Amino acid sequence: MKNTALVTICLLCSIVLQAQDIEGFVHRQLQTYPQSRLLDLYKSCFQDFMGAEHLVSDRQRLKAASKREESKTRFESPEREQARTKFKTYLDEELSTTTLDDLLPWNYEPCGIEGNYVRVSIRTIKENVISEEMLLDAFVRSANTSKRPSVEEWSKQWHVIIGTIDQMQLGLPHYEQDKAFIDSILSVGKYAISHSPEYREAYRPHYRIVERSIFEHELKPLIERKFLQNKNSDMDDKSQIKQLYKQ
Repeated sequence: MKNTALVTICLLCSIVLQAQDIEGFVHRQLQTYPQSRLLDLYKSCFQDFMGAEHLVSDRQRLKAASKREESKTRFESPEREQARTKFKTYLDEELSTTTLDDLLPWNYEPCGIEGNYVRVSIRTIKENVISEEMLLDAFVRSANTSKRPSVEEWSKQWHVIIGTIDQMQLGLPHYEQDKAFIDSILSVGKYAISHSPEYREAYRPHYRIVERSIFEHELKPLIERKFLQNKNSDMDDKSQIKQLYKQ
């Protein structure tokens, strides 16, 4: 009896913690992006669970490319090259049609509840923190870092998440409409959606999804280095101003 009770308590605690994690994510999202709809909460969560939706249609070609690379062929596979060309075209267009004033002030933010993937802003390219080629490469490689969960697995995860969000009674605009739309796409084996029009208008999102370990090891150090350089530069500027006033 004691063991059964202990197991029950542990299960209840895990459910409570999961609900707390969901609520924490929702509160952070709405505090940072108050114009968010349920669509935008959903998008961040499925990016966290499934990765970059832009790569779904090219996943098989990228898998074939990876196998060729593992065999140590001297030449880059045509599948990988074709995918990279396609994604580079999209990225080039974004870079040419946006300015720093169009972009949110952050360089990166974790996706969803667990942060398995990270949104990396194209601000990092425009401010010469990382190169376009580096972000593109990290984005493409993130498609094959691990086995992608099935849509069925994601659907079960989403129903846990939406159960908690329902109980929060947030009063989000178009809530029932968005909820029904999400259910409709999941019911036919799809999951990827765009940001809501309100979110796009308010925040103009321009980012690429990168798997967390790739981000932590390859991109984050460069972002932190640039931050320290800017901080030291600001300190030097303040020191020079103080010297001028002393004179």
